[in-house]
Amino acid sequence: MTILKGIDLEIKKSESVAIVGASGSGKTTLLSLLAGLDTPSRGTITLGDYEITSFNEEQRAKVRSELVGFVFQSFQLLASLSAIENVMLPSELKGDTDAQAKAHELLDRVGLSHRMNHYPRQLSGGEQQRVAIARAFASSVEILFADEPTGNLDTTTGQHIIDLIFELNAEFGTTLVLVTHDSRLADRCERSIHIASGELIEPPSLPEVVSGLGG
Repeated sequence: MTILKGIDLEIKKSESVAIVGASGSGKTTLLSLLAGLDTPSRGTITLGDYEITSFNEEQRAKVRSELVGFVFQSFQLLASLSAIENVMLPSELKGDTDAQAKAHELLDRVGLSHRMNHYPRQLSGGEQQRVAIARAFASSVEILFADEPTGNLDTTTGQHIIDLIFELNAEFGTTLVLVTHDSRLADRCERSIHIASGELIEPPSLPEVVSGLGG
């Protein structure tokens, strides 16, 4: 079964791009491929300066740890770690000596300095997503991938999360690639790419698909 076909896409450094389409169109699969979480059956993917389709999983994981941050619909926080420990984790894995200070600063930026010692089960959905956003930016990543970051949130909370993502993204100069059904979120991006039946569709004046990220 072919999930994606004819994909030929380039995303520029510091660009913000929304990938939109109906459920089952291949959006999340494309995001997973671009982030090096999955590998295509053929073709190449360049992430920053790395042609990751020639890498094994260990090599791709190293590239992700250096370049990539994630924000997921389901938050993906570790239940056994407090908010600050979740935010510190990527920086600690990279060997950053100031992981705690950076995590403290980012939790303060997302309005959770008073909740930093709470565990995910003690936080609301919006608070958990704010922790996830802080974690994504904690290790100074170059590329942020977000998969339906407002999907489990009410409208008001979702709007706050959108504002946070774009505020921090602008400050850090991060390349932002997100999958969303939320038109408010897509409209905030510099460009939207539509996917249908595994193929990308863009206005005729723009390139039809992407083969690289960042760089």
